Amino acid sequence: MPQFDQSEYINLAAEVAAARARGAKPLACTHTYGCQGNVSDGERINGLLEAMGYGFTDEPAEADLILYNTCAVREHAEDRVFGNVGALKHIKRKYPDTVIALCGCMVQQEHVVKRLYDSYPYVSLVFGTHVIHRLPELLYKTLSGGKRVYELSCEDATVHEEVPVRRDGDIRAWLPIMYGCENFCSYCVVPYVRGRERSRDADSVAAEFESILAAGYKDITLLGQNVNSYMRKESGVSQFPQMLTRLDSYEGEYWLRFMTSHPKDCSAELIEAMANSKHAARHLHLPFQSGDNEILRRMNRKYTREKYLSLIELAREKMPDISITSDVIVGFPGETDEQFRNTLDLIKEVGFTSLFTFIYSKRRGTPAANMEDPISDKEKSDRMGELLKLQESIAAQRCAAMVGSVQRVLAEKELRQGVLSCRTSGNIIVETEADASLVGTFLDAKITEAKNWILKGKVN
Repeated sequence: MPQFDQSEYINLAAEVAAARARGAKPLACTHTYGCQGNVSDGERINGLLEAMGYGFTDEPAEADLILYNTCAVREHAEDRVFGNVGALKHIKRKYPDTVIALCGCMVQQEHVVKRLYDSYPYVSLVFGTHVIHRLPELLYKTLSGGKRVYELSCEDATVHEEVPVRRDGDIRAWLPIMYGCENFCSYCVVPYVRGRERSRDADSVAAEFESILAAGYKDITLLGQNVNSYMRKESGVSQFPQMLTRLDSYEGEYWLRFMTSHPKDCSAELIEAMANSKHAARHLHLPFQSGDNEILRRMNRKYTREKYLSLIELAREKMPDISITSDVIVGFPGETDEQFRNTLDLIKEVGFTSLFTFIYSKRRGTPAANMEDPISDKEKSDRMGELLKLQESIAAQRCAAMVGSVQRVLAEKELRQGVLSCRTSGNIIVETEADASLVGTFLDAKITEAKNWILKGKVN
C-alpha cells in the first residue's frame, strides 16, 4: 500500500497559512454532510489541517478556511450545500483572503462542478473523494497561486495509509476498512463518485484499530460502502469475517460495529463470527430497500426478499438478542401500491428496531433516473407517512418489551445535570440518572420506561 507523503507541502502550506491568518494562528471551519464514511473523511481532512497548523472554529466568519465536505446521495443534500455556500459570499467580500473550499462526493459530479465554476467564483478550492490525501499540496497551491484550484482526478486503485486523523469525539470512533463500491444499484450515485472497491491493507487496519483502543475509544465502527466485500477483489473471497475475528481478539472493554452491510454478500460465516465474538455489538444494520422482488430486481440489488428474510432468521437463531436496523426507499420509479404493501409486510415480519427511511431521489447519471416514474409526490409522501406510522408502532412494542430488563449500556454524554444519554449494544438510546463522571464507561441499567425508540433506565 502506498504510504502518505505530503510532508513538504504540509510545511509549505503551514508557512503561507500562518502568514495570511487574521489571528495568532490560522483557523478552519469545517462541516461534513452525509454518511459515516464522510464523517471519517472529515476527520482525516481535519487531521491534515491540524498538521498544517490550523486551529478550529464553529463560526465561519472567524475562519481563514471554510471547508464543506459534501454528500451526493440525495438531491436535498446538494441543494442544502449550494444554499450554505451562497451564504458565504458576504464573508468572502468582507475578508477577501478567506479560502472557501468544497470536497466530497457531490463535487465528483460534472454538472455540480460546472455550476460551482460558473456561479460561485469565490469558491477557491474544489477537490474530489480520491485526492483527500493531497490536501496540503492543493491548499498550498490555492494559498500561494491566487487562482482557483480544481482537482477531481480519480486514483481508484490507490489507498494511502497513515493520513493523520483528528477524531471528533472521545467515545465513538470510525475506522474505514475499504472505499468505493462495485454494486451499481440502479438508484445510487456512490460508485460514480467514490469509485470502484479498494480495500485497506489488513495490517494497517489492525494498527489503526490498536491506536483507537489505546486512545480509550469504546464504540468502534468499521466502515465501507459494502464492508461485506472487504478484500474480495484482492483474494476472490471476502475476508471480512476474518477481519472481524482478528479485531475481536484485542483485549479490553469495547464494542465493535460495522456498516454498511449488503445483503447479497452477508454470509453465514459473518453471522457466525458475530455470534462467537466477545466484542461485536448485538446490532446488524442490513439495508433491504424494498420488500418486493421485482423492485429489488430493478434496483439491481442482486438478492430476493426470501434471501433477506433467511439472513434475518439465521442472525436471530444465532443471536436471539440481536437488534436489526435497515434502510428502505419509498416511491422507487414505477412502484405500485401492491409492491409498496410487500415492503410493509416485510417490515411487519422482521420487526426492525429502527429504520432509515427515504423517499426516492433521482440521481443524474444513474439507470433509475431514466425509468418511467408515474407516482405523484403526494402519493410517495402518503406512503412514507404510512410506513413511518407502522415502524413507530413496531419500535414502541419492541422497546416496551425491554422494560424490566437489565441492559449493558455505554454512557456517551450528559444531557442535563444528573442525566446521561447511554447506548445499548443494540444501538438503542437509554436515558438514565447518573453522575457526569461516568461518561465514557459501561454501566448496567435496569429499563424502567419505554418511549418509542428511547428508553429510560436506572443504573444498578
